[in-house]
Amino acid sequence: MTSSVWWITGASRGLGRALAESVAAQGDIAVATGRVLADLPSGDGIVPPRLDVGDPAAVAATAAQIVREQGRLDVVVNNAGYGFVGALEESTDAELLRILDTNLLGAARVSRAALPFLRDAGSGRLVFVSTVGAVGTMPLLGLYNASKWALEGLAEALAGEVDEHGVRVSIVQPGSIDTAWGTTGMQFAPPDPAYDGLRERQFGTSQVPWGVEGTGGGTDPAVIAAAIVEHVTDPSDERLRVLLGDDAPAMVATALKRRLDDYRRDPRFVAAGRDGSGS
Repeated sequence: MTSSVWWITGASRGLGRALAESVAAQGDIAVATGRVLADLPSGDGIVPPRLDVGDPAAVAATAAQIVREQGRLDVVVNNAGYGFVGALEESTDAELLRILDTNLLGAARVSRAALPFLRDAGSGRLVFVSTVGAVGTMPLLGLYNASKWALEGLAEALAGEVDEHGVRVSIVQPGSIDTAWGTTGMQFAPPDPAYDGLRERQFGTSQVPWGVEGTGGGTDPAVIAAAIVEHVTDPSDERLRVLLGDDAPAMVATALKRRLDDYRRDPRFVAAGRDGSGS
């Protein structure tokens, strides 16, 4: 059987790196891209081109290069992204634009570049790595939440646009993952003392940037990666949104309950649910 070709962005570390290794381990080709070539994984089944998803021309050229060199493109995983800690008052327009450019526009660029090849083949998968933070929110993570809420809106609409062309879309929503995302990979706004109390309650420290110690934890990224591979390769798994990680279901249930409790304050919403026209 012909190996599937995966394009995985943000593969220099964490979940992206684990996913590239998991894909290669099952005999497929993982084209693992990232901003720094030296940091990308390599080995049997892993091809590491340098790519910054903030560069539209480079994104388009990478898509064409993959098809030219590998002969096909089957699965695209939009994993490139980063987290940002800071209250809205502490952050700047530049910081908001920067995180949107990577977490949202980067995924849009990659998907746009890959879609002509997937449509021509009449098959393929577009996977968007989101977060349980796209269902609920956490104070001081508003810029990150905004980028992922927007990403999910884009991805869900895209699912309806490409279904008739044989292309499927998946949104994976991990909870806590044991990577450097929340430690050395996190970016921070300059702190305003007015929010120190909130930082202390939220994160256990008012100091930012915080140290590496005591801020990690979560599900092993190799476990999350294996679950993504299983979802993508199982034709019977038709979910649009896929919860990943030990804590994800409870976190999403809590966030949805809070939203539904608000809606249920409106008697029209309650009545709509009773007559079957709503939930």
